[in-house]
Amino acid sequence: MFSEILVAVDGSKIGKRALEIALEEARLWKARVHVVYVVETGLFSSLPMDSTWEIMYSMLEKEGQETIAAAQSMASEKGVKLETHIRQGHAGNEIVKASRELGADLIIVGSHGKSEVDRLLLGSVSSFVVGNSSVAVLVVRPSLK
Repeated sequence: MFSEILVAVDGSKIGKRALEIALEEARLWKARVHVVYVVETGLFSSLPMDSTWEIMYSMLEKEGQETIAAAQSMASEKGVKLETHIRQGHAGNEIVKASRELGADLIIVGSHGKSEVDRLLLGSVSSFVVGNSSVAVLVVRPSLK
């Protein structure tokens, strides 16, 4: 049913859970997995780029590389091949755009990011993706355990 799965990761626990589900679905459907991490530039676009913002931006890039490396390790353990992508821009826009470019037929995202501050500053990425995607979207919610 699905052949190209795009999963958005952000370094959060729920992002890790979204990746776990993507890897399970990939094994089930023998699908290819694309892991996307977006360095959110919307926070910086209207502000002058000084050294403080440059440091914050480089920290986000580093977090993205670490998150992608962890995803590769997890996929390797499960015997699933994946392609990784680090993008820059508004997370919701970039996820939808990447899904089109990569021919994804399923997008998997977490219901929220690392903190409520993320949601206040960036809006709900998952809501944006659901509202703007032309393919199926699976929204992963936190466990109630």
